[in-house]
Amino acid sequence: MTANEQPAKVQGYTIDDFEIGMSATFEKKVSEADIVAFAEVSGDHNPLHLDQAYAETTIFKGRIAHGMMSAAFLSTVFGTRMPGPGCIYLSQSLKFLAPVRIGDTVIAKVTAREIDTQRRRVTFDTVCTVGDTVVVEGEAQLKVPAGPKAAVAAE
Repeated sequence: MTANEQPAKVQGYTIDDFEIGMSATFEKKVSEADIVAFAEVSGDHNPLHLDQAYAETTIFKGRIAHGMMSAAFLSTVFGTRMPGPGCIYLSQSLKFLAPVRIGDTVIAKVTAREIDTQRRRVTFDTVCTVGDTVVVEGEAQLKVPAGPKAAVAAE
């Protein structure tokens, strides 16, 4: 772990805890090592991410991080911040709007938009930004653990 990385604080919410508008974030400065590691884990060795000479010939005029790396930061929020342990990712839509480069700090934010307590599903607006620039946006739906109220009602 490098100095700019902090382990994600793991917490958890149940369906009974949710209110529309609740949000959580995760912040990460993207390094050369992150891009190389993501290429290894994902198998995506596109030279746009790994070869500066090649990347300079593209519309981006240099290397960029994998778009799915920013999407993975959204997963970090869901799995460790909100809802947290026990949630199940059901769906995610994404629009990639701008590149992320080595040295950029990505802030991934999720905001609860709809809550279906009967089915224990929460729909979230998702966004990743670098400074004032939106780099990824979309929505996700997750199944959230039942709370104590649901357990009592089931008895």
